[in-house]
Formats: sequence, structure tokens, C-alpha cells
Amino acid sequence: MKKVIIIGAGPAGLTAAYELLKDGSGEYDVTVLEETTAIGGISKTVNYKGNRMDMGGHRFFSKIPEVNQWWSNMLPMQGSPSSDDKFLKRHVNVEAGGPDPQKENRVMLKRRRVSRILFNDKFYDYPVSLKPETIKNFGFFTTMKVGFSYLKAAIHKRPETNLENFYINCFGKELYSMFFEYYTENLWGRHPSEIDASWGAQRTKGLSIVGIIKDFFGKLFKVKNRKVNTSLIEEFKYPKLGPGQLWEVTADEVKKLGGHIIMEAAVKKLHKNSDNVLTGVTYIKDGQEVELNGDVIISSMPVKDLVAGMNDVPEEPSRIAAGLPYRDYMTLGVLVPKLKLKNKTNMKTVGNIVPDCWVYVQDRRVKMGRFQIYNNWSPYMVKDLGHTVWVGLEYFVTEGDKFWNMTEEQFSDFCVKEMVKLGLIDSADEVIDTHMEKVKKAYPAYFDTYEEMDKLISYLDTIPNLYCVGRNGQHRYNNIDHSMVTSFEAVKAIKNGSSDKSAIWNVNTEKEYHEEKQK
Repeated sequence: MKKVIIIGAGPAGLTAAYELLKDGSGEYDVTVLEETTAIGGISKTVNYKGNRMDMGGHRFFSKIPEVNQWWSNMLPMQGSPSSDDKFLKRHVNVEAGGPDPQKENRVMLKRRRVSRILFNDKFYDYPVSLKPETIKNFGFFTTMKVGFSYLKAAIHKRPETNLENFYINCFGKELYSMFFEYYTENLWGRHPSEIDASWGAQRTKGLSIVGIIKDFFGKLFKVKNRKVNTSLIEEFKYPKLGPGQLWEVTADEVKKLGGHIIMEAAVKKLHKNSDNVLTGVTYIKDGQEVELNGDVIISSMPVKDLVAGMNDVPEEPSRIAAGLPYRDYMTLGVLVPKLKLKNKTNMKTVGNIVPDCWVYVQDRRVKMGRFQIYNNWSPYMVKDLGHTVWVGLEYFVTEGDKFWNMTEEQFSDFCVKEMVKLGLIDSADEVIDTHMEKVKKAYPAYFDTYEEMDKLISYLDTIPNLYCVGRNGQHRYNNIDHSMVTSFEAVKAIKNGSSDKSAIWNVNTEKEYHEEKQK
């Protein structure tokens, strides 16, 4: 029996554990080591007094059939409307024979995707769409500037040597300045001209003004089998109790199959022998060092920390790993009786609140990057859906900076003042309760030594029994489905006895892989 050590109980780590054990062959002894007290990594759900928080907002949407089937196996699609759909008499397509979310928890909901941009105190679709409301908000003069700016960019393409040039090529300089420049700088703490263009290619997934126009006319003329960019999808799946529920269910399945999950076990050292083969790890549990031997290591821990914990690493890969940058995340859950924002859409909601799942904040007056409205993700995320609104204010920070070092009271005061400044509420006196959460290394960043990542990958591939998976394991800003696929590929390689890691590293790198889907 091969002993497999998996570092991290997030989507990638738990997917790998389940995939190794699901056939019941007994060929693998699997142990998952998780540093924190929570299952799910950055996809965890926090339950605060019955109100649940999603760290960063996780839409479940994938073009990969295996991933969709995997999700359905863990959390079957709803067979009856959810509580808010029933209350509002909203139509939703349900799965025949699926579970009733009013009676069962192990269920995946189908939700309408609404996310907009708050810019100059007005709402714009995210991504910006071609509709009369957009043009009305812009005004004639700005609309002309946006149009001519895009035409200029289309004719005179810039070399895509950085993220700024990438965005200008896609949208023109005017739209870039309005909707991308400040938000990106706020997210990463760097100007887009200092960031590698590949981040934009992954996150906007081929989106451009041309794509927006095509989508508009495809809807207008009801074109069948039109291709829909993943940034433009209108529905998504979502676990009844938030994203962490999927991974809590998966963790339970792993345990049923004989896997071991050790919580609050921080891996600090990885041991390599003279043949460059990993023989095990040392982790800290209850203040004590514990050694665990293993034949195979699957790592979803930050690659920076992975390399720092290994012995006998050559100078160059050690330097590259040490220089990899990250952005950290802080959020404040705020419970209020209502929001000041008016629902001017034709979408019905409980309490007639705005229908957005999250809103991107493009306002240089504030530090806030986004805010989520958990009521709209799932009605079961909020304890008192009919009388309160549960909002998550999101901030992109760096561990050790003035925001990270704030007390919960200081952070709460700061965030609530920004809510008032943005017109979300009238006064801090309206706030019923708040709760702060922090996530280290939430976003692997694409600058500093990232441009040398290929050299680091080449070194890691010389370690035959090490498989790096997931967002932080590969230092790649993957969505959940791509993180899962890295684990699918890793498990295939392990079962086939292959030390070729190329299929694992190539997930979500080919442009065609993540561009469009037939609809």
C-alpha cells in the first residue's frame, strides 16, 4: 500500500484524496494535512451566528463535463424551488427527482448570476454590456469617447507585454481607465503596467468589446448554439450552505473511504533524500513537531512555502520561489436591516433588495474592492432572510500592512464608514452586527519573480514523487474547476506510475481551454 500525503484540505487537496480512494481498491493510504481549523481552503464557508460568509464569492460553473458530474455526485441538483423562489413565485428549472432544498441540505442550487459595477454612484453590468441603460449612464459624450478609443486600440494594437496593454487592446484606453485601472491596482497593490498580461487572459477569458457586441446580438436575435464567454454566463450552481459545504461533504466521503484528515497540522518541512525523492514531511500539531513518512506527496500549499520547507534546493529555484508574490484578503460581514440601494431592475428579490450576488466597487474615494450580498447567493446563507441583509465587504491587502494589523473593531469602523460613503447605508447606527475574516495568500500574483516560474516548475519536476496542484500549489489564479482538474491529472499520473507532470501544469494554460462554451 502506497502512503500518500496531501498538503491542504481545500478543493485541490480533497479532490485528490477522493479520487485516489473512490474505487475502494485499498491501494493507497491517504492522509490530508490541513493547517487551519476549517475545511475548504479559500473556498470555506464561515458560519457566524447562523449567517454564512463566502470568502470571495465562488460561482460553480464549468465547461468540463467531469467536473459537473463530480459536483452532482457530491451535491445533487435541486428537484424543487428554493425558499426565495417559492416566496417570489420565480420560475427555476429543477432536476427531476432531485432533492428538495427545503427538506435536505445536501443539494446544489441553480442561481441567477447578477454582478454589476458601482461607478460614479451608478450601476453598470459586469462585464460592461451593450444596452440602453449603459449608454444612458455614460451620456453621449462619454459613449463617443469610449467608441473612438476602442477603434483606435483596435487599429493600433499594443504589444501585450503587461496587463495594461492587454486591457487597452481588449477595451480601449477610455474603458480601461474607467473600469480596470484603479480596480486592478487596488486588487494587486501594483499598477497594471507592472503586472504580467497572462493574469488578464485567465480572468477575462477572451472577453472584449467584440465579444460583448456578439453576445448582445446573439440574445437579441435568439441565436441557437451561440458561444458564451464564461465571464458572461447568466446562471450558476451554488451549494445550499455556501461553497465550503461541498468540501465538507467531500471530506466526509474521504473519511468514509478510509482517508485520514488531520486539522491544525501546519507542514513546515519536506524531507528529500540523496536521490531527490521526498520521503515525508514534518508538521506542527498542538505545538509539537510530528514526522510523517510518505511515498507520494501532493501539495496544494503555497509553492513559496513548499520550496522554503525543502532541504537541498539549488539557489536559483529557491530565489524564484522566495520572490513569488501574493495578495491577502480581508472581509467584513455586516448585518443591516436594509440597504439604501434601490432595486431598479425587473428582477424580483426578497425585500426588493438589489439582485446582485456581488458588486465591483470602482471608486477612488474608498479602499473597498467588492461587496457581496449573501441573501442573493442562497437564501439559506442568511438566518433572517425576510428582515435582514447580510453583506460581505471585501478588501485586498498585504499581510502585515496597516489593514491586516487592524483590530476587528478598527476594521469594522473603517469598513462601515466606507459603506456610508458609498451610499449603501445612511448611518453606522443601522448596523446590527459585524464579523471580520482574514485569508492569507488568497491571490497568487503575476509579478516579481513570477516571470521566471517556468524555471521553478522545471526544478519541481525533477522531484519524481511531488505533484503540485491547485491555485497556490501552482501559483496560478485558477477557478475551482481548474484546481480540481489539476488533481484529476495528478491522480492519473500517480495511478499510472508516471513522473511526467506536464498535463498537471498545462491545465488552464491553453487559450482555447477556457474561452467559450456552446449554448
